[in-house]
This record gives sequence, structure tokens and C-alpha cells, in this order.
Amino acid sequence: MSMTDHVLPVACLLGPTASGKTAAALEFAAQSKARGREVEIVSVDSALVYRGMDIGTAKPDARERAAAVHHLIDIVDPADAYSAANFRADALRVTGEIVARGNLPLLVGGTMLYYKALTQGLNDLPTADAAVRAQLDADAARDGWPALHARLAEVDPPTAARLAPNDSQRIQRALEIFLLTGQPMSALLAAPRQAATGDEAARYRFVPIALEPSDRGVLHKRIEQRFDAMLANGLLDEVKALRERGDLDADLPSMRCVGYRQAWEYLDGLIDYATMRDKGVFATRQLCKRQLTWLRAMPERIVVDCCAADVTAQAVAAIAAVAETSL
Repeated sequence: MSMTDHVLPVACLLGPTASGKTAAALEFAAQSKARGREVEIVSVDSALVYRGMDIGTAKPDARERAAAVHHLIDIVDPADAYSAANFRADALRVTGEIVARGNLPLLVGGTMLYYKALTQGLNDLPTADAAVRAQLDADAARDGWPALHARLAEVDPPTAARLAPNDSQRIQRALEIFLLTGQPMSALLAAPRQAATGDEAARYRFVPIALEPSDRGVLHKRIEQRFDAMLANGLLDEVKALRERGDLDADLPSMRCVGYRQAWEYLDGLIDYATMRDKGVFATRQLCKRQLTWLRAMPERIVVDCCAADVTAQAVAAIAAVAETSL
């Protein structure tokens, strides 16, 4: 099929952490393979891009990666940055290559900002300004990040409301945007996006299939069990090894990933083990809440209850329905 013939539907399996995305994606890949069609999975996850961060990100293991080709995993060193713009370019390129091979792309993940960038384009936000950042760092050193969070709440209440008072990286970015443009970041993000002429994304119709809980408590219990399993499987040793490299610090985007930030605090001696565990579970639940907020803002999504006993079968059927329209 020529991709210029018509817009190609591409299934995107989205959902919060511990909602069962990996199991459903691999089951669909196995069923497709049995019918003679290879599925290649494109990760939509800002943590899976980093090499050497396997346990705390619940990265697909060797067996799972052998079952289906995975893309956009282990592509960035933890010392480096990877943006939504990087993801958009990489995801469109990889999707095109998969289709050119005659295989079926399946996007899977929970980083909703990446999905939004892919499907709606990127906002024209200003690039980082070293002088503004230096001034904000100095203000934070004097007054503390909660004070800057309060300052952000005065000029951009919607952004401040979704950020923790100590989320230094995002508070700084939001204040920087306001200082550079005179407009709140929330308003700029809400502005209509203009797709570039000949934008590669126009070749696809991305169809979101959302794994959402009918009972949030069930998902919270899974999150707790999964974080405990990560600790049992060596998360602290993984973070120790990353610290021992000597070129990473707690403020890097990679080390701010849920679980890694709390483990780093523990290894720094700032909190005890029980507190680290509880903070890790709480942070994961907060991430889950944000992911669900993003999902529920997508009226076009196909919802599958991730608490259902047959969630994998339901998700596979939803993906298959999208895939059949691309034949």
C-alpha cells in the first residue's frame, strides 16, 4: 500500500503506569504474527529512552523485546536531554520505516505530552535563556522553590496547580516562559498549533486506545505492588551504579523520573528506607493521576477498563479493529 493513497490509521495504546499496556501490546503482536503480519512497537515513554535505567522504568525485558521489535528504547544516555520535539521527529521517522517494511506500527506508552506533541504538533515556546535561568536559580537559592512556585501561581495559576512546590525544573521553565514572553505557559500551550507544511504526521490518523481504571483503588494497589517488586529486583543497586558514574546529578531529567528521584534521596541519606518507599509509591500514584487527567481530555479515545478480568482481550480487540482499517 502506498502511504500517499490515504491517511493510515495507527493504533496508540495509552494508559497510566501499571494499567497493563505491555501485556496487551505483546498479545496483539503474537496474534498478528500468527496471522503472518509483524507488529513493531514504538514506545511513547520519556523514561524508557534512557540506557541503564531498566528496573525503575519497568522496561521490557529481553524476552519481551524478542517477541516484538521495540523502538525508542535505550536511545539516550541518562546525562543527556530528550524532548517532546525529539520524540515527535523520531516517532514519525520510525513509524514511516515500519510501514515501508510492510509491518504494523503500534504506539504504546504513558507519556501524554509526547502523544500530544506527536498528534497536535509543537507549540512555539521560547528556547532556554541562560541569563533568565541564572536569575531564577539565584532567587530559588535565596527564597526556596516553594516561593517561586507561589510566584508562578500569581502569573500562571493553571500551570502552578499541576506542579509540586519543589518541582524546580518545571517551575523554572514556566517562569522563564512568562518572563520571556509576558504570557503564561498554560495560555501558550492552549493556543492552536500550526502543522508544518508537508508535515509527516498528516499521513497518519493516530487512534488512542486508553486503559483506564473503573476503580482507582485497584490501580493504586498494583502501583504499590509494582514499586515493591522494583525494590526487590534491585532498583537501589541500579541507582547506585548510575551515581557511581560521576557525571549524573539529582536534577537531571533522567534522575527526576519517578522512583529514581526517591532512591537518590535515600542514597544521599536525606530520607530513610520506609520514607523512600512510601514517597516512591505516592509519586507514582500522582503520575498516574496526571496521566488519567490527560487521557480524559481526549474525547476521541476508545476506553478499555484496565480493572476488567479480560482487559488484555478487550485491548487486543480494540487495537485489531484499528489495524484492520489500515489493510
